[in-house]
Amino acid sequence: MATPQLSGIALMLAMLSAHAEEIPPPAYQLTAHDADIPSTVLFAIALQESGIHVRGRLLPWPWTLNIAGTPYRFATRQTACHALLQALTRHDAKRVDVGLGQTNLGYHGQRFSSPCDALDPYRNLAVTAALLQEHHVATGDWVSASGRYHRPAGGNPAARYRASFSRQLERLLASFKQGTPP
Repeated sequence: MATPQLSGIALMLAMLSAHAEEIPPPAYQLTAHDADIPSTVLFAIALQESGIHVRGRLLPWPWTLNIAGTPYRFATRQTACHALLQALTRHDAKRVDVGLGQTNLGYHGQRFSSPCDALDPYRNLAVTAALLQEHHVATGDWVSASGRYHRPAGGNPAARYRASFSRQLERLLASFKQGTPP
């Protein structure tokens, strides 16, 4: 019998991983549709922000935190929530990124009902998609929007992110055309 922790991980892998005919996975497709953005853009951002190699594949991980520049991945939402709440007592919220899209709580915490709400994969994707859409309106293209998503002030960090995002997006589009998971 699987432990609850392992069952949660298996469920999350099933929800977030893509089969060849489902690239990007359904949760990304639905969220992207609702926000009027390309699902491949949303999936590429999630891979870029919270991707982890599992069983030879790069998958977004919903219980990822970045605290003061150090990434942490947790097996369950509950353990991630506990760590998040502790981090917020020790660090300015502008130093804490959360979830699939690594949403910064200092700048976007008001988009969630509580800090741990940012660990809800669906809510985090919805906020990520909304932010991408807002940046796309300002820039007119998805690569520039990705750079602003990462660092609205621009500069070299945004340029590096745009380049990395572009590679991620190209890899996804190539996988999609070939019908194989990334």
